[in-house]
Amino acid sequence: MKLDIVYEDEYIIACVKPYGVPSQQDKTYGVDMVTLVKEYLYDKASSEIKDNDEQIEEPYVAVINRLDRPVGGIVLFAKDEATAAKLSDMVQGSEIEKYYQAVVSGFLKEQEGVYEDWLLHDKKANITKVVSKDTKGAKRAMLEYEVLDELDTDEGPVSYVLVKLLTGRHHQIRCQMAAHGTPIWGDAKYSDKKETARGKSKKAGKESEIGLFSTRMQFVHPITGEEIFLHREPEGKAFDIIDQMDW
Repeated sequence: MKLDIVYEDEYIIACVKPYGVPSQQDKTYGVDMVTLVKEYLYDKASSEIKDNDEQIEEPYVAVINRLDRPVGGIVLFAKDEATAAKLSDMVQGSEIEKYYQAVVSGFLKEQEGVYEDWLLHDKKANITKVVSKDTKGAKRAMLEYEVLDELDTDEGPVSYVLVKLLTGRHHQIRCQMAAHGTPIWGDAKYSDKKETARGKSKKAGKESEIGLFSTRMQFVHPITGEEIFLHREPEGKAFDIIDQMDW
């Protein structure tokens, strides 16, 4: 699989993660983004050396923003431990702005706003739920949203939404959107329906693609001080529906 590289320098590399590919190795032991980036960097280093006897060390690669397997979009990686530590601190300090575009089932009550909820991650079931603030282990979650378009389709009403993630919780956008009555297109895990539009059933337990794409990241480079702006237009079945309806 050829990497779609958005940005690269000596310290960081950002790539587009295809739907269905995990950000890092999981129990399926299939292809994952960390391995793909390592292979790319190894091959790049091999092509640059002049002495064939020179030993090439395994590249260091740390994923900074993990995306769920069925989510596509920009993933940022660090090439060394020091940069990884600085970027991780920036994520914790909300110094990296992360934007997603989403296609959700239904119409939102307001055209723009903020969702603030308390979430609890059930690790055993690998699902996150909105709970009361005083629930043990609950974490505050916030996101901003803006409705870009609303459409009536053969599969029902859908909304095209821009989301700015203000905190980074497990399945946050998926959980919050569903809890507020507009689940992500194709996301059977967080939909009340047994089947979602062109998605997989809960019984099947498979997640290949949902209408959520990491489309933009902005931050100050932790080493060079440069303003970094990463962007990719969303792609995938859900966004194809939006494009077709616009015509």
